Amino acid sequence: MREASRSDSMGGGGRATGGQDQLADVGRGVTLCYRRSGGGEIPLVLIAGLGQQMHDWPDGLCAPLADLGYNVIRFDNRDVGKSTHFGFRPPGPVDLLRKRWHTDQYDLADMAADTVGLLDVLGLNSAHLVGMSMGGMIAQTVAARYPDRVASLTSIMSTTGAPRVGRPALSTWRLMFGRPARNRDEHIASAVRMYRHISSRGYPFDESAVAAAAAATWDRDPRPAAGVGRQLAGILKSGDRTAELGAVAAPTLVVHGDRDLMVNPTGATRTARAIAGARLHTLPGMGHDLPVGVWPALTDLLDTHIRTARSTDAPHR
Repeated sequence: MREASRSDSMGGGGRATGGQDQLADVGRGVTLCYRRSGGGEIPLVLIAGLGQQMHDWPDGLCAPLADLGYNVIRFDNRDVGKSTHFGFRPPGPVDLLRKRWHTDQYDLADMAADTVGLLDVLGLNSAHLVGMSMGGMIAQTVAARYPDRVASLTSIMSTTGAPRVGRPALSTWRLMFGRPARNRDEHIASAVRMYRHISSRGYPFDESAVAAAAAATWDRDPRPAAGVGRQLAGILKSGDRTAELGAVAAPTLVVHGDRDLMVNPTGATRTARAIAGARLHTLPGMGHDLPVGVWPALTDLLDTHIRTARSTDAPHR
C-alpha cells in the first residue's frame, strides 16, 4: 500500500475548498482519494453516503471539529470522485429487484476493507468512525468485522439492511431511478430536485449550496451514475446485517432526523437496538442531509460521544 498526493480545489456552497488531496493504495486494486484537516491527535474518519464525495461533508462542520483537536479525514469511496472506479456495467432496476449481480459486484464488506486499508496507509491503529447513510453502513461493518480498529462509532441517517426497515419512501425511489444526467446542467438540476425532496423540512433549503456541491461532484467525476448504481448494488447485495451488528463493541451513537424520506427513521431504531449499549439521538426537523442549522448540534453530539469513549478507553485512542 502506498500514499501519493496532488493538488485539487473545489469551491462553493460551504463545501470543501482548496487543500491537498492524497491518493492511497488501500489494496486489492483500489486507490482512495482523501483529504485531512486539523492538526489534532484524535483521528476522526468521515465516511460519505451513496454517490457522495468527500466534499459532501461540509467544511462548516469539519472546521469546528478540527478546532476541537480532531484530525479530520474525508475520502471518496470506491466508484465515486477521484477514487478507483470499476468498469463493469451496473445492474438495472430489474436486476436489483431480482438480486442479479455481476460477478465483480462488491458489497459493504469490501468497502469496509477499503476503509481499513486507508487506516493502514495512514498508520492509524484505530480511529473514530462517523458515517452517514451508506457511509453509516460501511462504518457499522468496519466496527463489526474489525473491532480493534474502531475507537467509537457514529451512524448517521443509516440502517441495518433489514427488510421493511429504513426504506426510502416510494416517491424517493421514483426520483432515484430517473434518467441519468447527460451533462453537468442536468446533473445539477437532478441533485437540486432530489435534495429538495429529501432535505430537512425543519430547516431552510439552501439551493445554491446543493447546486455548488453537485457542480463539484460532476467536475471531479463526470457522469457519476454508473458508480452510484454499483454502490447501490453493493448495499442491496449485503442484505440484512442485523445479526452482524451484534458483534459491534465500540461505543456507538446513532443519529437520525425525524423527517427522513431516504432512510426511514425505523432504520435508526433498529440499528440502536442491534448494537449493545448504543445510544439513539433524534434531531427534530432533520431529513436526509446536513443543513447548516444542524452543524452546531451535530458537532456537540460527536465531540461529547468521542470524548466520553476516550475517557473510558485505552490511552492511545
